[in-house]
Amino acid sequence: MFPHHWSVDKIPSMQGQIVIVTGGNSGLGQEAVRVYATKGATVILACRSLEKGQQAAHNILSMFPQANIDVMKLDLASLQSVHTFADQFKTKYNKLDILINNAGVMTTPYGKTEDGFEQQLGINHLGHFALTSLLFDHLKKGDHARIVNISSNAHKQGDLNFDNLMYEGGKGYSPMKAYSRSKLANLLFTFELQRRVERADLDIKVLAAHPGGANTNLARHIENKFLFKMLRGVLERITQSAYDGALPGIRAATDKDAKGGQYYGPSGKWEMKGDPVLVEPKTRALDVNDADLLWKESERLTGVPFTV
Repeated sequence: MFPHHWSVDKIPSMQGQIVIVTGGNSGLGQEAVRVYATKGATVILACRSLEKGQQAAHNILSMFPQANIDVMKLDLASLQSVHTFADQFKTKYNKLDILINNAGVMTTPYGKTEDGFEQQLGINHLGHFALTSLLFDHLKKGDHARIVNISSNAHKQGDLNFDNLMYEGGKGYSPMKAYSRSKLANLLFTFELQRRVERADLDIKVLAAHPGGANTNLARHIENKFLFKMLRGVLERITQSAYDGALPGIRAATDKDAKGGQYYGPSGKWEMKGDPVLVEPKTRALDVNDADLLWKESERLTGVPFTV
C-alpha cells in the first residue's frame, strides 16, 4: 500500500547524486535545493540571475556549510541560454540523477521570450522541454534517474488551442488563461515522456507535482489586484509556506515507492495545503493525442529534437 504520510526524514543519503533545480534561487526551488544539499547531493542551482543564485547558495551554506551547491546561469526565456547551460553542465558532470523543472512565471502581462514565444508557455514549458531533451543522455547515465515537472492546480482550467497556441498578437490572451495552458502543458509533457521512457525500457521515472497554494513570489503579478487584496486574509489561511509547497516535488524526486507517471500535491481541501500525497490530474492532462501534438509542436518551435 502506498504510504500516505511522508516527511523529508524518510529521504536516505543522496551522497553521489547530481541534482539540477531550475529556479533554485527563491521560493519552492530554494527550499528544494536546501533539502537535497543537506542530504548530501551535489545540487546545481540553475537560475537567471547569478547574483541571486549566489545569495541563495550563501544563505543555505551559512546554515549547512557542508552543502555542495553549484550556481549556474540559466534563462529559460532564451534557447541560446538553455543550450549554453546544457553544454556547460555536460562539460562539468558525467551524469544527471534528478532534474527538477521548477522555474516559472505566473499570470504575467502579455509578452514574448527572446525567441518570440508567448512568455508563460515559453518559459514554463518550452524552455524546460528543450532543457530536458538536451540533458537526456546524461539522465540515461544517472542512477535510477528522475525528472520532476512542477505544475499547478491551475492546469485544471487550461486548454490547448494549436491554432493559436501562443496567443499571437495578444489575441484571446489573459494572464491566467495563459498560465493555466502552460501548466497543462507541463503535465501533458510529463505523461508523454513517461510513456516514451517505458516503451524504450529506460531506467528513468518521470513525475509531476504541484505546490498547492504556496507563499512565494510567483504571484507578484496579481498581488496588487483589488480582488487579491480583498481575499488576502482568506488566502493566508488556506495557503502554506514555500517549504511545505516544495514537499510534493521533493517527495516525487526521492520517495523510493514513487512510480513514473505519478502526480503529487497537498492532501488538504482543494489541494491547497497539507501533506504531500498522490493526487489526480484533470482528465485532459492525460489526452494522448494532445500530448503527441504538443511534443511535435515543441520540437518544431524550439528546434530541439527529443528522441527517447
